[in-house]
Formats: sequence, C-alpha cells, structure tokens
Amino acid sequence: MPTVVHSDTEIIDAELLERELGDRAAIEARHTRTEAAVADALADAAVLVLDDKSPVTADVLADAEDVALIARAGTGVDTVDLEAAAEHGIPVTNVPAYGTEAVATHAIGLLTSVWQAIPRRDRAIRDGDWDWEVGRPVPRLPEATLGIVGFGRIGRRTAAYASGLDLDVLAYDPYVDADEIESHGGEKVDDLHHLAADADVLSLHAPLTAETEGMIDADVFATLPEHAVLVNTARGDIVDQDALREALDAGELRAAALDVLEEEPPGEEPLLDRDDVVTTAHAAWYSEASRRDLNETVARQVLAALDGEDPEHLVDPDAAWL
Repeated sequence: MPTVVHSDTEIIDAELLERELGDRAAIEARHTRTEAAVADALADAAVLVLDDKSPVTADVLADAEDVALIARAGTGVDTVDLEAAAEHGIPVTNVPAYGTEAVATHAIGLLTSVWQAIPRRDRAIRDGDWDWEVGRPVPRLPEATLGIVGFGRIGRRTAAYASGLDLDVLAYDPYVDADEIESHGGEKVDDLHHLAADADVLSLHAPLTAETEGMIDADVFATLPEHAVLVNTARGDIVDQDALREALDAGELRAAALDVLEEEPPGEEPLLDRDDVVTTAHAAWYSEASRRDLNETVARQVLAALDGEDPEHLVDPDAAWL
C-alpha cells in the first residue's frame, strides 16, 4: 500500500484524509518544516501533502524517486522549486480557489478596521481613555481609492467588495489586460509607482515570486499619499518590512494591516508593538467552509495521482502570477 505523508498542521484535516484515502494508502502526519524532514518524507512517500512552511528545494528533490505528487494544501507555491520538480517528473498541485471569499472578506475587514482606527480606539477605551478623537484624522472611506496589486481571483473579489463600499478601484497586474480589469470594476494602471501615487489604500494580492519579492519598498512607500494605509493578505516577503517601519516612523504611511509577515511566527518584531499596525496570524484564508473545501480538493488530487490520472489544478512551472 502506498504512503501519503502530510504536514502535521491543523490546516490539513487528518480525519478527512483518512476517511477519503485510508482504503487506498497509509496516511502519516509528519513534521515537514525543514529540508531534512521533507527529504525524509519524500524517501518514504508516494504523495506529499504540504503546508506553506515546507521547503521543497532542488536539493531536497535531488534523490526523489517514485513520487506521484506533491500537493500544496493552499494556493501559494513559493516554497516549492517548480523547475526542479518538473525536471524530476514530479507533478505539483495547489488549491487556487478555496480561500477566495475568506481572504477577500478579511482584506476588506482589515481595510475598514485600520482606516477607521478601530483597534486603536478599542485599546484606548480598554486603557481608560474614552475619547472620540483617538485615531484622528480619519478621512471618509467612500471618497478613497483602492489600489490593488495582483488582480487574480482574490484581487477581483476584493475589488467587487470595495465597489460596494463606493471605493474607486485601480489595479496593477502586468499579466491581466485592461478589459479584464475593467470588467471587474477596476481600472488598469501599468506602473506600480503610478498606482501608489493615487492609492489611499494599497492592498496586496500578488503571489510571492522572484519578481514580487520586496516589491513594496521604500520608493513605493514614499510615493503613497501620507494618509494612505497598507493591507497585506498575500505574502510577507512582498513587503520590505524595514522600509515599512521607516515609512510609518516618517509619517509616509498612516497605518498598516498585515495578515502576513516576513517571519512567521515572528520573533522580536517591532511592528507588533505599534498602535498604527494591525496584525492577524496568517488567518485570512480561514473559514470552516474554506478549510473543508481545501482538504476535499487535496483528497481528490491525491486519489487521482494514486490512480495514475492527472489531478486537478496542476501548477505550470512557467506560469507568472497565479
């Protein structure tokens, strides 16, 4: 009987995988947060089901044999060396749509929360300061412009929600044409800095790639209006966190709302001590429905691979922004 190894994390529903796959494979949960751990799993498994902290590097794949599938239990594949996997003939899948609604909802929740200074006002009251002026000045949100970086499924859904709040929507995505963006209520901007110059809110929805790593840097922050806020529900490494701290210190940015950080969980991160930063623990993807959809899709992908069939959502190693 083949073995399916999955990351030992609550993101993956071990009971569901056992229920759906247990008569076809032995199911094992393992720690997979290091290259050595992933290599050990590859040596024993026909299929790996991995979270976003499991490094699948070229070195890890060097000795991989008889691996039918690497299934990413999530959307981003920045922890998988896709070229190396292709060279070894190992298909890689992801689950692109399970969290669209949850992440877009979370992005809008973070946006409105930080725009209205709600966490800061809540903390002030808890500290005994009942004062409506906490967080001033607060501009009127329906007069604001939302700049979206990355106009895939989540970016588009976020745009739809933002339009319901009467925000103007601009979008930067070099891989989506103007007509497509316009059909979803936005206006295409061809240059990131031009987008930043007009964005009262900058919301990030691009994948982490060599192209996007560190793209939100000091130059972008300097270009944003001083009252602007940053919302990041994509990947922490898209933002230069040192530049973000400096921009907040310099008043180049009013506030930031971050579901993701460069290091997760963070160590001694000064951003977490600031009143002008709101954070959640990489939780934007989560609802009970999205977790169920994620695991049911992964189970179908694994079954297809065990049956020698092409699973759904094969990742193209030559794709740009997923």
